[in-house]
Amino acid sequence: MSEKNLDKTCALVLGGHVNGYSIVKELYEQEIKNIALFDPGKSLSRFSNKVMYRAVIDNTPETLFRELKKLHQKYEYIVIYPTDDLQVENLHALYDEVSDFCYLPFNPDTVIQSSDKFVQYETCERIGVPYPKTVNAKAAEDLDSIESLVFPLLIKPSTRKDLTVDVFRTLYLETLEKYQESKTLLAELINKGIEFVISEYIPGDDTNIYAYTCFRNENSEILNEWTGKKLTQYPDNYGVFCSASNEAPEIVLTQGRAIVAALEAYGIVEPEFKYDYRDGKFKLMETNLRSMMWHRTGSISGVKLHETQFKYATGTAVNHYQQDKSKSIHFVLMLHEIPNLFARKSYWKHFKHNVWSGEKRVWAIFDWRDIKPFLYSLVLIAKMGAGAWLRRFGLR
Repeated sequence: MSEKNLDKTCALVLGGHVNGYSIVKELYEQEIKNIALFDPGKSLSRFSNKVMYRAVIDNTPETLFRELKKLHQKYEYIVIYPTDDLQVENLHALYDEVSDFCYLPFNPDTVIQSSDKFVQYETCERIGVPYPKTVNAKAAEDLDSIESLVFPLLIKPSTRKDLTVDVFRTLYLETLEKYQESKTLLAELINKGIEFVISEYIPGDDTNIYAYTCFRNENSEILNEWTGKKLTQYPDNYGVFCSASNEAPEIVLTQGRAIVAALEAYGIVEPEFKYDYRDGKFKLMETNLRSMMWHRTGSISGVKLHETQFKYATGTAVNHYQQDKSKSIHFVLMLHEIPNLFARKSYWKHFKHNVWSGEKRVWAIFDWRDIKPFLYSLVLIAKMGAGAWLRRFGLR
């Protein structure tokens, strides 16, 4: 990459939730101070004193393009950090219009196809990485093609659609009877253009999920990488990160590298695996082609992937990091931990382990030098905790 004038370059974070705020914190800690935020109007990051520029966008490429042009009037070059799949899709739609003045962290030739979970599983089949046995449902009649699968089943949209369409992220079905009851809903969603991946459920709870995360450039070089595991999820076994650690076996690194290369992916990429105790294999669940919610686990254990992207994109020397595996480091999101106490029966044992175990603990949001995001999170905790309590006792 050609060297850029850093005074006239900014880092742009899309979306200001925990993943966005973690990017802001890492960049600021690494002395990258020209930080901009585009979000829907209210998020944790919007309250941060580390953000120098703010703009409001919706879920359309048109508003994103409009605000990018405004930001370009202030900065010659923009290094972009998407935090959800729709943002990646919108950036891909704008690629020809903005790539001259923006660094877009994905392969424009493969990113849309590679975001499809069934394509990811086909890739696993080709390169010999384990994955759950799966059926792809593109048409209503495909819903009858599950004879080769063993219940329970997990059903997910093949690409992330819950940001724009009223569709579940994950549907867990224990029996054929439950599946038959759900077929009408699934058929209706398929007729609306949603495709599904129907997979055999890998037994075990959410303490068995691991990830490999790297920054890979356009020359197929992995510049930095790390591995870790989710300690638990919110609000259940099929939810999103609650707390995480830097612990993972070497096979996660090996399989992760293989998948990233086979998908020809660029930028920050994260294959996520679940351990199957029945055969001792780590099986791919999905591959995220952008920063996921718990990526700061890598940063606090010594690997600065977002700094890596910025330095690579601006043509400056990239620091090569070795992840600290010498001690257990817990990255704790109380915004999800506390509601989990209300939402999940017998969660106290996980709460104690996540918050008080490990040789080092890092809070996801709390920072005395940047206190407003934490104060805003207290409001969110109160709302989420009340909602979790009501749902647990069937009052909502």
